[in-house]
Amino acid sequence: MKKRRSILILILAACGIPAHAEVQLSPLFSDHMVIQRESTAPVWGMADAGERVTVVASWGEEASGVAGDDGKWMVQLQTPEAGGPHSITVTGKNTVVLQDVLSGEVWFCSGQSNMDYTMQWLSAANPDRAAAEDVLTAQYIHQELNSASDSQLRQFEVQKKTAPFGPQESLKGSWVASTPEANGGFSATAYFFARELREQLQVPVGIIKCAWGGTRVEPWMPHDAFEQDPEMLEYYEAKLEGMKKGIEDWDAVEQKQNYEQALAAWKETKQGRKPQMPVYPMADKQSPATLFNGMVFAVKPFAIRGVIWYQGESNAKHQIAQYGANLTRMVSSWRSHWGQGEFPFYLAQLANFRAPSQKPLEFDPWASIQDQQRRFMKLENTGMAVLNDIGENNDIHPHNKIDVGKRLALWALKHDYGMDDIVASGPLYESHSVQGAEMLIRFSSVGQGLMVGEKVGMQDTRPIEAALGHFQICGEDGRWHWAAAEIISKDTIKVSHPEVRHPVEVRYAWSKNPTSANLYNKSGLPASLFTTNPDVVYEKVVLE
Repeated sequence: MKKRRSILILILAACGIPAHAEVQLSPLFSDHMVIQRESTAPVWGMADAGERVTVVASWGEEASGVAGDDGKWMVQLQTPEAGGPHSITVTGKNTVVLQDVLSGEVWFCSGQSNMDYTMQWLSAANPDRAAAEDVLTAQYIHQELNSASDSQLRQFEVQKKTAPFGPQESLKGSWVASTPEANGGFSATAYFFARELREQLQVPVGIIKCAWGGTRVEPWMPHDAFEQDPEMLEYYEAKLEGMKKGIEDWDAVEQKQNYEQALAAWKETKQGRKPQMPVYPMADKQSPATLFNGMVFAVKPFAIRGVIWYQGESNAKHQIAQYGANLTRMVSSWRSHWGQGEFPFYLAQLANFRAPSQKPLEFDPWASIQDQQRRFMKLENTGMAVLNDIGENNDIHPHNKIDVGKRLALWALKHDYGMDDIVASGPLYESHSVQGAEMLIRFSSVGQGLMVGEKVGMQDTRPIEAALGHFQICGEDGRWHWAAAEIISKDTIKVSHPEVRHPVEVRYAWSKNPTSANLYNKSGLPASLFTTNPDVVYEKVVLE
């Protein structure tokens, strides 16, 4: 009984209500913050119940409200055009003054390790492991880390925290500007995205880093996202029930002893995977909704322009077929929780990884995730940076985050900042038709037209004289063949194989590492992988 009571206390603490007396603000509202320009920005915190709180901004706006019975207060503050520094004064029974506040563009930057990876981590390259171009990229990042200084590019990092049993409102963190001393802790993907916005817009940019390496999409989904599908709700409930049982049965001493015995046995044989110390169930970062509850919930409804997202690697081995639907549910729920409309959501498609495939593939879990990311763009106000030409076959974390950031920024610059002349994406499959033994593929996002290209490291893509590569074609017999492909117009290619008289499906770059994929538009952006089959099966079923 005592054990169960302890568990209940832990669960209640995880969902607890913070204490309050003096007027307090969320740490998002602190010195050096960036507030979304020309918006109605929520400002919130805690105070005594019934206490009136007044917020006065140095740009001439004022708002006030009364703390509720739970001590929570929130006001809506009109923000100015880009600029600063400004100050914000918050007054209740005490006064808090925020200094060096900039008004600019704020982006929420989330996902797993490729968003979490910092400039410091990526500035170190192992010459024995990485290709020469990747070493050069790491050296470039190292130089940027140690020399870049921009007082108007700032990051807030959300502390990693799990909360499986309900949302938490507590938050830790602070705003820091880009300096040689601070750059090491910046998300590399978010930094190069923000740097591109800074160069193009000449306004302050704030990035909120909210990422955790090795995480699936399910922990980032709110509880209500699981309620949209009966199977996913069943998954959610089963996982939480399993966690509660795991907490009840948890014995730290026994777990440690078992781990040490397993580790000793492994050291003798070195067979299989090295044992890992068991994680206390409540600290499991893969539990459904736990990262939304522990990390995202406390940030919203902070005023943002939009979201950039780099995640999916961990779902190539988990809930593969459900990934696209779950990502869509997550984004729809985030937008609902934020209450700021259909804000833009731009994702980084998985980069090429592992050894190249030597034969046409019918199933590849990596390609399954990539294709669902492509189809995800059916959701309103979304976009995707294609990365199948910058990956590293021996590292799941490509060093070239410079192009990742730039390609994500292209979507924002074109669709959110009115730069209509920009080509934001590489070629995207649009439609196909069969003409005899040939399949004609038509693309959108071609800009000035399609081309065969080559990209090396951080260098710009260059056109080359070569055959299109990594197209595969399937006939009525279900057999896949490497196909011949040829650009026949600005936006169309034809695909064929002499043994396929009646083509039924074409795929492009359908592999973890399609090194021969070389279709680009003349803006130098790579084409996404695709299949012409609208009913593709994303998960291989193994019968035992």
